[in-house]
Amino acid sequence: MNTLPSWKDKALFTPGPLTTSQTVKQAMLRDLGSRDIEFIAVIQAIRQQLVALCADPQAYTAVLMPGSGTSGIEAILSSVLPPDGKLLILINGAYGERIRKIAGIHHIAAATLVFPENTQPDAAALAAALEADAEITHVAVVHCETTTGILNPIEVYGAIAKKYARTYIVDAMSSFGAYPINLPSCGIDFLISSANKCVEGVPGFSFVVARTAALTAIRGFARTLSLDLLAQWEGLERDGQFRFTPPTHALLAFHQALHELEQEGGIVARGERYRQNYAITLTSMHMMGFRPYLDEDKRGYTITSFYYPEHPQFNFRVFYEQLSEKGYVIYPGKLSHADCFRIGHIGRLGAGDVRALMAAIADTLHEMGITNA
Repeated sequence: MNTLPSWKDKALFTPGPLTTSQTVKQAMLRDLGSRDIEFIAVIQAIRQQLVALCADPQAYTAVLMPGSGTSGIEAILSSVLPPDGKLLILINGAYGERIRKIAGIHHIAAATLVFPENTQPDAAALAAALEADAEITHVAVVHCETTTGILNPIEVYGAIAKKYARTYIVDAMSSFGAYPINLPSCGIDFLISSANKCVEGVPGFSFVVARTAALTAIRGFARTLSLDLLAQWEGLERDGQFRFTPPTHALLAFHQALHELEQEGGIVARGERYRQNYAITLTSMHMMGFRPYLDEDKRGYTITSFYYPEHPQFNFRVFYEQLSEKGYVIYPGKLSHADCFRIGHIGRLGAGDVRALMAAIADTLHEMGITNA
């Protein structure tokens, strides 16, 4: 039985922004000055708690960056690659492609290993590329590719990157807070995620958890002013303040969201709730005739892609709009070669919410004249 509260807002079965708790929303109903002592203490607590979730505070640190998750990715790429550096990107979806695009805009030399969207990047290919090209200094990969929901084995790639003494960057946008990630064990030098994902905060900033020695080694590499990762860290370390106007309300919400993550039992407990949401979704969707895009052994439990049903009456726009009218928001597909839509399993949603969505999908199919998808 779902013990989570229900909301008048539409339930967001998306990869973020997502449904948040009433108490996270209420945390934003304050105005604090960006240089206020109380607010600076909030920033310090957030940074400490982020590191404690995934790394040794003696060797790692956290940097908060205003903007979207993509802004955080761009902050890393434009700050940590030296002028003569070269980035190797493992790509199996749209967000790996976005890393390539960002690198290109900043004229960062980049090589790519591109794999089908339903396939995890091949570890042997990564090792061979690093063996063959001594100019490669950094490796980047997306942990959970939100394009499909595929989960990539970051610990395997990290071991290879460390074997060849390369700096390792992980986009953990859709996984941090849902999966236990140990940065030292995975060999991660820079991890990036966003406030409005599995920690269940609201949009407004991204965060980087970095190996402190790797971060302090990037002096002079920054290609932008506002996205200068080292300068932002140095400001936070010096006086606890952002260099430019911080998203104060989003930070207050995130501080509360971290508290609620701890109350729930931490990352393992939250991941289990998401896993239950995923399991209910898969069982019900299968009974209605929907097919998941990924093989079971490659799926994560934060978001799942489903093929459109092969039925002449199915129209995704109608399907989406009728579900939205019923109070449920799902997500369009982002695949380059298959017609799919996505259902997220994250946010302040539980089993009862998922079952309600499944009932709404069944009703919508009936209204569309589709007896079996």
